Amino acid sequence: MKPFPKWLVLTSSLAAGLTGVVYWWMDHMMAPLDEWAVINHPLQPWVLKAHIISAPLLVFAVGLITVDHIWKHFRSPATRARRSGAAAMWAVAPMVLSGYLVQAVTELRWLTVLGWLHVIAGLLFTLGLTAHQLAVVRSRGDRRAIRRQEAPTGPLRTGVPGP
Repeated sequence: MKPFPKWLVLTSSLAAGLTGVVYWWMDHMMAPLDEWAVINHPLQPWVLKAHIISAPLLVFAVGLITVDHIWKHFRSPATRARRSGAAAMWAVAPMVLSGYLVQAVTELRWLTVLGWLHVIAGLLFTLGLTAHQLAVVRSRGDRRAIRRQEAPTGPLRTGVPGP
């Protein structure tokens, strides 16, 4: 994959993932400062805004690599890092769709279902992408080790008589 799309996918995933986890923590795990508070932490609205701004960058980045990376490797016979990449790929659609619908739905039951779907799909995407990166790095190391083993150990044979 080219460096810029890879950088964009990884940084936007990191930004959306971190802001999503921090927002979830603030919303579900923290107690409000007082009994009438609408938010649980003063930075909670800012973290939500950062998540909402970083998420479209992630959607753009995934779209950017769809044809040249995702579809190409999905259709190829090579299986290196395919399961982890497929796990991340299949989590994208429910993550994105639920993320947009959470902002539009007002009925509490649907909002709760969509919120949990978004959290689960986001975690699956993040875990899949992390596993995918680890598998790619591991396979690169394996290929380098194989090349080192196959490299000639003695003097190079060029066909030219030596001194």
